[in-house]
Amino acid sequence: MIPAEVLAFGTVTGTNLTSTPIHPFMKTHLGLLALVSGIAAVLSSATLAAAPAELTASGATTAPAEARLMRFPATDGSQIVFSYADQLYTVGRDGGVARRLTDGPGYAVFPHFSPDGKQLAFTAQYDGNTEVYVMPAGGGTPKRLTYTATAARDDLGDRMGPNNIVVAWKHRSPEIVFRSRMRSFNDFIGSLYAVGPEGDLPRQVPVPRGGFASFSPDDSKMAYNRIFREFRTWKDYKGGLADDIWIFDFKTGALEDITNNPASDIMPMWGPDQRIYFISDRDGRMNLFSYDLATKATVQHTHFKDFDIKFPSLGGSAIVFEQAGYVWRFDLTDGTTRRVPIVVSEDFATARGGLINVGKFVATVHLAPNGKRVVVNARGATYTVPAKEGPTRALSRGSGAHERTSSLVGPKSLGG
Repeated sequence: MIPAEVLAFGTVTGTNLTSTPIHPFMKTHLGLLALVSGIAAVLSSATLAAAPAELTASGATTAPAEARLMRFPATDGSQIVFSYADQLYTVGRDGGVARRLTDGPGYAVFPHFSPDGKQLAFTAQYDGNTEVYVMPAGGGTPKRLTYTATAARDDLGDRMGPNNIVVAWKHRSPEIVFRSRMRSFNDFIGSLYAVGPEGDLPRQVPVPRGGFASFSPDDSKMAYNRIFREFRTWKDYKGGLADDIWIFDFKTGALEDITNNPASDIMPMWGPDQRIYFISDRDGRMNLFSYDLATKATVQHTHFKDFDIKFPSLGGSAIVFEQAGYVWRFDLTDGTTRRVPIVVSEDFATARGGLINVGKFVATVHLAPNGKRVVVNARGATYTVPAKEGPTRALSRGSGAHERTSSLVGPKSLGG
């Protein structure tokens, strides 16, 4: 804990040293950043991640911990593939220990099984850009299918979401449908494109714009969202971007709104039981609903009250989705919902503790009133560094917070 009379933390990230007046005592120390970057082998603030199984004092092992923060699950009815720590993993429909499928740079997200369950299409960044890839469902060398320009807004953390998101496979023709902004001048607008597993030239699905989509068993119709807003965190939103589920008939060109609700109705999935499943927040949280194509009745299937259902996907006779960081499975046959217990047994190299040269991650530097020391924020922690001679002092204790724009206040100056 850093005394309040010594340090004050701001909310502005970054300080331009060249535009800040230099204290007289520091005129001979213009190599400040070089001095700070010499702070090598400082213990990082990262903590050691919990291992899948821990050895007790008696030599016995404890049960492995269930994984969390799993995203974008997909299923073929027997297997589940999901993204965890930006990579794809596979596990049986009932859970267990997951096996990693990808290990590339960047992230691998939005997996979708082919209709026969033999191939897996997904969005990844092997070559830098976010593009569409395909690989054997059980693992293998991925093949790049698309080549597009880099989008200005292309990140999982952005409210527009990443570019070139795989949304579905067609049933009768071996085509992968993805949502892209490759030809859009507006980040709010994306279109649907189809590409074959051999990587031919993508062609636009004949609708002007689109988000997530799903196809009828004979591919003659498509249920889709016209607006893409799944990455936005708005709650109970009922404005112009609150989307509906639309059915487009490729033969007649007819377009039908099957939900027509003020709430957000998104992520349509055309089921084998003549129902279109989707999620909606019409009851306050995103829950699973379905629309009966024969009776035109809408039924609610889940009733989560704590966290939204996110990114559901249908395959075989099941729908898998993420909720509260876990993967859940909804069975179309009996209407039951079960959480799938999944264990990820990895070395978690990015989460383990280690020695980090924080001098490469300096964010802000502020001078002490007496000019003898400076306070430095680097990699989320706070240090004081002598202007000339003396030890470097780590003032942060623990990694529970990210500290930034620290400055010295009050009459004290941390000594020499």
